Amino acid sequence: MEFLDWFSVHWFTLLQSAGIIGGLLFTAVSLRIDAKVRRVGNLIAVTHEHRDIWTQLYKRPELWRVVDRDLDLEQAPPTAEEELFVNFLILHLASVHEAMREGMFVQLPGVQRDIRNFFSLPIPNLVWGKLRSLQNIEFVAFIEKSLNAVR
Repeated sequence: MEFLDWFSVHWFTLLQSAGIIGGLLFTAVSLRIDAKVRRVGNLIAVTHEHRDIWTQLYKRPELWRVVDRDLDLEQAPPTAEEELFVNFLILHLASVHEAMREGMFVQLPGVQRDIRNFFSLPIPNLVWGKLRSLQNIEFVAFIEKSLNAVR
């Protein structure tokens, strides 16, 4: 009986508290879903940018030397266009690294292997050597870790 007396006096306060708690729970669930949606959206945007950069190889066949594993740089040094292409890729990768570090999208599987394969090519390796000192220390550490990772 004591509970019914208390409830009859405090029912409105109890209802308000339940509403506030329900609202907070709803907000938490909404924020969590929104964060997932943003991460996937960011991943789609990064994939789009990645595709746009690599499409340049097909639009401009003179850039194919960038991915030539057997290129002799002493006989045929990289052109300004090839260095600019690699620079764009490095800038893109730096943005992707920062977004991954901040949790802005899902972690990309195999990214270290891709980095190692790309920067082991003659032209990207040369351009990375030139631009390395201009990059963020954390980004350089990420690239170097990827380059030194065990296959």
